[in-house]
Amino acid sequence: MQERISALGNVSPITKERFTEPDRKTNANGQNFATALKTALNHISEIEHESNLKTKLLAQGKIDNLHDVMITAQKTNITVETAVQIQQKVIDSYNEVMRMQV
Repeated sequence: MQERISALGNVSPITKERFTEPDRKTNANGQNFATALKTALNHISEIEHESNLKTKLLAQGKIDNLHDVMITAQKTNITVETAVQIQQKVIDSYNEVMRMQV
């Protein structure tokens, strides 16, 4: 019996550092929501800029590859539509939370 009690003495004490909750303001990559949102919007802006530039160069006759321009335009369209759908889902979720009774 004495051996069991002495074995318990070797257990490390519970410290606050071991059991702290993760920071809920960051995602798995360590980014906070504002940074992730800003990065996503910048990516969409870059894709739109690339599509607009290729369309302008095609109109000026500086690009001959119509397929590349059309593929870029379609990728831009899909990206923007996805962003709009995500925005709508976020707004719907926010409204649903606001309707909840506490």
